[in-house]
Amino acid sequence: MGKVKFSVQYEIDSTKRDEFLIAIKELRTFLKVDGLLSYSVYEIKGKANNFEEVYVFSSKETYDNYDDGENERMQILISKIEDLKVPSTTKYNTLYEVVFE
Repeated sequence: MGKVKFSVQYEIDSTKRDEFLIAIKELRTFLKVDGLLSYSVYEIKGKANNFEEVYVFSSKETYDNYDDGENERMQILISKIEDLKVPSTTKYNTLYEVVFE
């Protein structure tokens, strides 16, 4: 079975950029779970304050079982980041790796 790449794109209110960067940095410290191979945050070229979070999971099972709300502090940070987003800018994307045998 192949890996799963999950991404979330959104825009942050420009006046809250520093607050966002602090929150996302702290969130990274909580994202240490079995099966999560990597977590990265990118700023989209040519679009200031537009970001994409990319999660790579080892398998569909790991992705399906991932629960980002299992830690209270993590849930607070996720809520804070949601409040910093420009409304109606969030887009989700899930990709399943094609495995050739």
